[in-house]
Amino acid sequence: MQVELTNATRKLCVIGDPVLHSKSPLIQNTMLRALGLDYIYLCQSVPRGQAAHWLECARFSGYAGFNATMPHKEDLLPLMDVLDEDARLYGAVNTICIKNGKYYGFNTDGRGFYRALADLDAEIPGRRVTLLGAGGAAKAVALKLVQQGAAHVTVCNRTPGRARQLCALAPDKMSPDAFDSGALARRAAETDLLINCTSLGMTGTTGRFKDLSFLDALPPSVPVCDLIYAPAETELLRRARLGGHPTMNGLGMLIYQAVFALEHFTDTAVDAAAMAALVRAAL
Repeated sequence: MQVELTNATRKLCVIGDPVLHSKSPLIQNTMLRALGLDYIYLCQSVPRGQAAHWLECARFSGYAGFNATMPHKEDLLPLMDVLDEDARLYGAVNTICIKNGKYYGFNTDGRGFYRALADLDAEIPGRRVTLLGAGGAAKAVALKLVQQGAAHVTVCNRTPGRARQLCALAPDKMSPDAFDSGALARRAAETDLLINCTSLGMTGTTGRFKDLSFLDALPPSVPVCDLIYAPAETELLRRARLGGHPTMNGLGMLIYQAVFALEHFTDTAVDAAAMAALVRAAL
C-alpha cells in the first residue's frame, strides 16, 4: 500500500507486545486513504510494563493517538485524563487520543462486537447468552450485552474464580458455570446465542476444544460466534455451520472496533458498513 506523507501528516499507531502480527495498520491505512485524511497508522512494539513511558514518547513525538492491545489495555487505564463510559465499565482502554496535552481513553471493543452482531441479524434484548471464556475480550462482550438488554449471560470458564469475578460486575444479569462437556451441553440447550471468547482453535496456538458435542444441544438456528478470525472458520464454527446454525467469526468485531477508533482519532463520522466492506476486500 502506498501512503503519501507531508510535513503535516498526523501519526497514529497500535502498541502491544507482541504486535508485529497486527492487522490494524492495514485496516486503518485502508480507511484513511479512502477518506482522504492526512494521517499515517504505524505499528509500535512496546514491552510489557512500559505503557507509561510510551505515553510520554507518544505525546512528545506528535502522535494524534494510538490503539493498545495486550498487555497494555489495563495498565493505561489509570493514566488517562478522561475516560469514556465503556472504558470505565470494562476497566481497560484500547483507543487513546492525545489532544492539548491530555490523554483521552476509550474502549471500542464491546461496541465493535455489538455492531458486528447486527450483520448477523442476532437480536440481543431479552436473549439468553452463553459465553465461553472470562478474559478481557469476554469482559467487554459480556458487559456490552448486559448493557444492551440481554436477559442473562452465563460465563463458562476453565478457571471458576475468573468467571465469578466477571459475573460479580453484574450479578443480577450474569452467572458463572463450569467448562466441562456436561455444563456446556446444559447451557447450550438453554441459550439463544453462543459466543466463544477463548483462544481455543486459534492459528498458532495448541489449544483446541476436546469435545464439541455440546453443539448438538443447541436449539435450531441459534447463532454461534467465535472471536477468533484466524483461521476464518474454526472447528467450532464449522461444526455449528454444518448443524444449520448462523455463524460469525471475529473479523467483524476487529473491523468495527477499528472504525469507531478512527472516528475518535479524527473527529470524522464514518459510514461503518461501507468501511467494513472496503476493509474486508483489502484483507
